[in-house]
Amino acid sequence: MKIITYRQNNQESLGFVHQDYIIPVSKIGNHLPENMEALLASGKEGLENLNKAFQLYLQNNQDAGSGLSLGEVELLAPVPRPSSLRDAYAFRQHVETSRANRGLEMIPEFDLFPVFYFSNHRAIAGPGEVYCMPDHFDRMDFELEVAIVINKEGRNIKAADADDYIAGYMIMNDLSARRLQMEEMKLNLGPAKGKDFATVIGPYLITKDELAAYKIPTPVGRQGDLYDLQMECFVNDVKVSSGSLASMNWTFAEIIERISYGVTLYPGDVIGSGTVGTGCFLELNGTGKRNDPNYEEQWLQPGDRVRMEVTALGTLENTILLDKNL
Repeated sequence: MKIITYRQNNQESLGFVHQDYIIPVSKIGNHLPENMEALLASGKEGLENLNKAFQLYLQNNQDAGSGLSLGEVELLAPVPRPSSLRDAYAFRQHVETSRANRGLEMIPEFDLFPVFYFSNHRAIAGPGEVYCMPDHFDRMDFELEVAIVINKEGRNIKAADADDYIAGYMIMNDLSARRLQMEEMKLNLGPAKGKDFATVIGPYLITKDELAAYKIPTPVGRQGDLYDLQMECFVNDVKVSSGSLASMNWTFAEIIERISYGVTLYPGDVIGSGTVGTGCFLELNGTGKRNDPNYEEQWLQPGDRVRMEVTALGTLENTILLDKNL
């Protein structure tokens, strides 16, 4: 299923995307969840019931044009109010290259456990305009990622069981204010103000059944599902980043095992993969300057359009603007 949260006539609703049309969940049945929080709280059984109702509706309504046009509504973040937001560090290429660009060797702890940090789960954006403060534009960066959302409560979850706790997958852009981030992390805390102003997810929540064709064998010694999804980022229609979700060195299942050790995960918790290799200007600029001292750095500027495309997960597009309330 391709599930969205959208707004129409100041009303937030849950819907499916089918053949470029939106089918409101309320149109399928009044017994179904009305928002993403309720859907995630209903767990695996709730998703299965929703899928059955959706498939039955499609059988009885062959005309997809009976739905809403995407242009008629405002797409919101599919999970507009996560119960928490964590971001991991799962791609070795990104970590190793970024450290090499600073003249540092690869940190051995990367291979010991998947690390993560907490970000602001109330600063979530979906497709469209994202407004940021002036200091955020001092080396503003995108980060090309994939995120999951949890729909089953659990604690001390083993990696072998962890994929059963995942409701679905989304594109994630972890916007980063690099000057603020670098300054505060000199104090060995953070990232905080460099990250807490906006995280973009969307445009859809894609359930795992949609990804079956892209599943690949997990490397020996690892546990959990792994998908070969091409990931790309364009800034003002120029491709700046390309990678694959298959290059994760820690699977989401292994990340969940680490996160849930001694801690309860709840429906609505969102977890990011971390940045794919080449997936941010910080890494790209560092590599460029390491190869050519005259390399001209690039950072996001007010008015820039950032478009992320991930196989099967769709296209997430935003325009990054200076806060209009200054």
